[in-house]
Parts: sequence; C-alpha cells; structure tokens
Amino acid sequence: MALTEYGEPDVLSLQELPDPPVGPDVVLVRVTAAGVNPVGYKIRQGYLRGAYPHHEPLVPGWDVAGTVELAGPAVTGFSAGDEVIGYVRRDHVQYGTYAELVPAPVRTLAHRPDGLDATHGAGLPLAGLTALQSLRAVGVGEGDTVLVHAAAGGVGHLAVQIARELGAARVLGTASERNHDFIRSLGGQPVSYGDDLHDRVAELVGGDGKVDVAADFIGGSALKVSPSLVRDPARHVSVLDPATVLDQGGQYVFVRPDSEQLGWLAERVAAGRIAVEVARTFPLEQAADAHRMLEQGHVRGKLVLHL
Repeated sequence: MALTEYGEPDVLSLQELPDPPVGPDVVLVRVTAAGVNPVGYKIRQGYLRGAYPHHEPLVPGWDVAGTVELAGPAVTGFSAGDEVIGYVRRDHVQYGTYAELVPAPVRTLAHRPDGLDATHGAGLPLAGLTALQSLRAVGVGEGDTVLVHAAAGGVGHLAVQIARELGAARVLGTASERNHDFIRSLGGQPVSYGDDLHDRVAELVGGDGKVDVAADFIGGSALKVSPSLVRDPARHVSVLDPATVLDQGGQYVFVRPDSEQLGWLAERVAAGRIAVEVARTFPLEQAADAHRMLEQGHVRGKLVLHL
C-alpha cells in the first residue's frame, strides 16, 4: 500500500512496485503482518516531511513480523528462513512495512521466538519499545509507584505491564470507565480521566498524594498535570510535545530501534509475562480503513495488517 501524494486515507492505494534494494547490512523481510501506528497516518498526512527525507512512491509502516528472504553480505545473526519482528525506522521514509517485502537494517530486527505469533509480534515493536525506553528514561525500578496516562492504548497497555516487569510495586493507569476492567487485567489500578485527576490519584496512593513516576502517552492535559503528580519533576516522561515536557523539567523520549530491547520484550511476550492486545486485524488492502479507525481514537491496544 503506497502513496504518491499526502492527505486523507484514500491516498493509499494497492500498487505494484519494484523490489526494494538490499544493502550489505540489510535484511530483506517477507512480511506476514504489519503494525498500524499513529505515526503511519501522520506520515500519510505529510506531517513528518520536515523531520525525514520522503521519497515517493512511499510505503508507510514501521512495524513488521515476517520471514527473512535474503540477508545482505555483512549480516550476521540472521539467515534466510528466520522468523523476525522489527521496528523498521530508517533515516528516510520510503520503504515501509505495508508491503510484501521490506528492507530492514539489522539494528531494527529481533528474532521472533516460539510462543509469539506474527499478529502479536507485529503489534509489539514500536509500542513496546516506546514504553520500555520511556520507563527506563526515568529509572522505573523496585518499589516504584507509576502512573501511566492513556493506559488502554497501544503504548499505554504495554507500559502498565512493562513497569511491573521493571519492578514497580503499583501501576495506576488513566482510562475511560469502559476500559477499567482491562486495566485491572493488566495488573494496574484504573483511574478515570478528568480535571480532578490529581485528587483521584492522591486518594488512591495516600500519603503525600504523589507517585514516583508519571508516563505520558497522550499529551494535552495529561502532560500539563504530570509535574504536580510526581515527587520529583525529573521523573515524568512524555513522548509528545518535547518543548513542554523539557520546560517542565521532565524527560522527552523519541523511540529508537534497539535489537536487544526488542528481543527482551519478545521473550517476555512469548513467556506470557506481557500481553499484546490486538483490537482488530485488517487485510493489507484495507490499510486506509485501519487508518480511519485509528484516527477516530479510543482504540484498545493495537491494529495490525495481514498479508
């Protein structure tokens, strides 16, 4: 699914394109499933053209699960036939994962272990790495009380579980009422959204009414209130609005590919310690419909394309 102009979901169309180039340290992956993320529709809308060179026809998509078709001559650790997952973000935007074949630099890939199927594997990389890198940036560890904003979303639902894996004693998660049981099933304590979030958090945690860490995956009012919810403002983190969070004294995270971290996540999903919630799957040719659903908001977990 590719585009030659930017705009609404219908700019995506099914196209026959030449096979992508495979560099010396690149793995060509035959795609089984591709994750759908908000960055995908932002690329489609043209919002990232100031951050990365864009080349058309452009195939969106940064998350993949598939099989190694060919490994470049400098590649070690991956061979034809290996099952892999990857957060395939390159330094330019053109060869994405909404395709039969995607060229993936080795730094973006990890082996897909037994126990992790392709659908859930495709939903893991960007969201899981975003959650993990955000929580590590503020040093989540043994005994911490962590607040996760947008805890039912693609990144947030993984952050709730990863915080527990990192040793957090309690994880609170903001969510609408309909998702409160879902947050509980992840091992978190649900907190309703709203202007009086500070009071609801204080009632839950007691004591000084503050948490050790706040992780923001939605921005807006959640980011605005975060500094007042944590004991140390340096221990709140956001993946949105870098100017605001840095001005508040917090941490800004822009997720990076990391093979070791992705392998760490994959092993824990395969072992049943972390669950990837897949809200819905779509065939590749319905990528535009997946974008529409994601843009409407309030998706629980992840959307995935199947080839």
